[in-house]
Amino acid sequence: VNRERLTDLSTFSSGILQRVIEEKAPCLYHDVQSDPNLSQFESVLIHQIKSVIGVPIFHQGEVWGVILADSREDRREFTEENLTFLDFFSNLVSLALDKIIRFEALERENRILENRLQGTQAVPDMIGESKPMRQMAAMLHRVARTDATVLILGESGTGKDLVARAIHTLSERGQKPYLAQFCGSIPDTLLESELFGFKKGAFSGATADKKGLLEVCDGGTFFLDEIADVSLALQAKLLRVIQNKEIIPLGDTKTRTIDVRILAATNKNLQQMVQDKTFREDLFYRLNVFPITLPPLRERRSDIPLLLNHFIRRYDTRPITVAREALKTLTDFPWPGNVRQLENVIQRALIMCDGHQLQPEHIIIDEGGAADGLAHGGTLREFEMALLKKRLAEFDGNRTKTAESLGVSVRWVQLKLRGMEGEGA
Repeated sequence: VNRERLTDLSTFSSGILQRVIEEKAPCLYHDVQSDPNLSQFESVLIHQIKSVIGVPIFHQGEVWGVILADSREDRREFTEENLTFLDFFSNLVSLALDKIIRFEALERENRILENRLQGTQAVPDMIGESKPMRQMAAMLHRVARTDATVLILGESGTGKDLVARAIHTLSERGQKPYLAQFCGSIPDTLLESELFGFKKGAFSGATADKKGLLEVCDGGTFFLDEIADVSLALQAKLLRVIQNKEIIPLGDTKTRTIDVRILAATNKNLQQMVQDKTFREDLFYRLNVFPITLPPLRERRSDIPLLLNHFIRRYDTRPITVAREALKTLTDFPWPGNVRQLENVIQRALIMCDGHQLQPEHIIIDEGGAADGLAHGGTLREFEMALLKKRLAEFDGNRTKTAESLGVSVRWVQLKLRGMEGEGA
């Protein structure tokens, strides 16, 4: 099936979904091809869709999902009995969904109460007890109690997304929606339609109204990651959201009011961008109400052992310890990629380790950008070769099984082995 037909099929399904959501009622179409609204989709003819059945899944009076099925066999494939059964089943799903949401809310409330009662500065999913982390956590707890806009600053890999989610979790909006949008390397029109939504006919392919993420997130918290990459034109529209709590979908002329708390993050110098006139000054001041700067890993090296234990428990079931020399290698490295880079290195080390202790030879750090192409503790090529040798030994030299375990082709394994032979490895 080509891309255009897949898109058409998706649009057809979206149209049915939209109808069930808007009407908040089950639907049963015995003859789709004779329906003037549904038969317009090319996919109905191509896939010979005869009948469609759909029922909504409710939570607190709102549609949270839809069970949808179609038949290509017979126009009378689905019956009223099927509809009654699916409606009953959707009620069971609604009950289960309600229990899950209530349980998660109780867990969240319990965590918040424990933090307050114990007087701790714990932050969900944030690992560290160093002074910079304690200071950052104190600021985070303070601002989470308010509804202020927060600008999260820090280098790549420091965990800006975790801080944004923690602010939401610890806030009074914690039980409301939390959505995030990465703003980097996305065309302006696509980003705008994602954020603000669009009206039917706003552009080619807009066959139905679609709510933007900001409107979907009404009542909750919205996180704009890499805000510095947003164009000046779109910055003006985001300013309206923060100032007036208003949005205008593409193709619409009427404003819609929303209640959304905005969090934003960047690893760039917005003040310099304001001076360079690549970032709006008014938007900067609206975002910069309460800035939180995350410390890079090199400024909190004392947290590295805690992070090591955390990643070891996450990625391995063995009782792994870390040799003193290996720990020194890790604590001495400057970590330009911060916690994300450390996590990748520990994953590699656990793959390389056959025993129960990480040794210096297991620590392979690809600096990725060093001028001479060398890496601290070994190059990426050395890591590939070492891993290939290890897997070949595990599978008694069987290249097919080795390739399957690595998720590569047998041809790739053969080429790497020829390279090793040429180097006398």
